[in-house]
Amino acid sequence: MQIVTEDLLNLGVKGNDDINEQQLILLDVKEEMKSQFRELALGKELSDARAELFVLIGGIKAKVARERIIKNYKALQKFRKELNAPMKEEAQEVQTAQNGDVTIYCDGGCTPNPGKAGSGVAIYRGEELSELWYGLYEPMGTNNTAELGALYESLLIAKREANAGNNVSIKCDSMYSIDCISKWAISWEKKGWTKKGGEIKNLDIIKKAYYLYNEIKHNVKLSHIKAHAGYEGNELADRMTMYAIDTQESAFVKYSEPIDINALLKMRAG
Repeated sequence: MQIVTEDLLNLGVKGNDDINEQQLILLDVKEEMKSQFRELALGKELSDARAELFVLIGGIKAKVARERIIKNYKALQKFRKELNAPMKEEAQEVQTAQNGDVTIYCDGGCTPNPGKAGSGVAIYRGEELSELWYGLYEPMGTNNTAELGALYESLLIAKREANAGNNVSIKCDSMYSIDCISKWAISWEKKGWTKKGGEIKNLDIIKKAYYLYNEIKHNVKLSHIKAHAGYEGNELADRMTMYAIDTQESAFVKYSEPIDINALLKMRAG
């Protein structure tokens, strides 16, 4: 990891107006805050890969050229990892479930069902917990709306991470949500977003997630994970759903309190 300093920023950006879209993504600064990127980025922690890419794509005007650099860098990192990987004598039963540079665990909960609903996400970089997100509170939601909302927010995060050159994996404990956007929606779209036997519930969020998933599915791995099976990321995402309900946070926001994993795991579970 590296701390963002003025020296690092000056390596990648010659003038304040010179910063490009991908560099903002690498610094986790929104486009509308571009004019304040220096004060927002200073002091942040960046992975070595993000810091190197920030410098490599500095001053490259053509977006297609920047994307090619990111793609090549990603391929090189993968090659190095495979080259240096130790031989495995046998598979270990360790429940890490991390498959790439960034692993996103998402969950949604409702108490009762239907009732107060919320969504949560836990983001890991390598094997280290990096961020927690929560929100999308609904006073009268369902487990399915909460799960779909969490998956959609995860896809938005995954898109940013993939654009920054990271390998991304999403772990979702809702088979319903996964099937909605990766299987069933294909048929529903062909039929004009109708299905035999009645209306498609939660259609608005399903369509948004489906179109976004199709946009990034070649760069992001989406898979099912069993709920409450000992995966730390899944448990933390679950706690964030309950935190969203308790705080009644309608937006989807980053958890700003100090991250104490043991204390978080002692919070109310869904």
